[in-house]
Amino acid sequence: MLPHRSGGIFRYLIAVFLSAWLCGWAFGWITAFTVILSGDGPADAFLIFWLCGWTVGGIFAAYFLYIIVRPAVPETLEFSGSTINYDSGVAPFHLSFDFYSRWNMWKRIFRKRIKTEFNRTDIKTLKLREFGSGNRLTIDNKNNRIDIGTGISELEREWLFDYIRARYEF
Repeated sequence: MLPHRSGGIFRYLIAVFLSAWLCGWAFGWITAFTVILSGDGPADAFLIFWLCGWTVGGIFAAYFLYIIVRPAVPETLEFSGSTINYDSGVAPFHLSFDFYSRWNMWKRIFRKRIKTEFNRTDIKTLKLREFGSGNRLTIDNKNNRIDIGTGISELEREWLFDYIRARYEF
């Protein structure tokens, strides 16, 4: 098991704010919906259009709240015979203030969990890549390059690379 980095306390403050906002959202949605259904008030096209937009915004906010408070699932590598079973797990929400991370925030919010099996051919593509910001441990699986150990330190990634290389002798 490879633990993910902590999401920090700031995510809980965002969750409290979103919860309060969703309470106000529900009040506005119920009010507009009852006006439309009752037929007593001015249920014009704008109110119907507003309710549709308000619904989409509420669904997005509720999904974002779920992403913020969902429990983390650690990344796992299970070594067996000639294969490695991999599960990317679910990282906790982490708010980052650096410019580069903002561009990737949508990718992180809607990231899919990867569960796959690496065979001997895949394992031979394992590389420890050095970048200015640190190293990355990657493996190619079909047409995808998968980062392994994103939540662990550089030294731990180096150890994991050496361990896998020695175990599968490549």
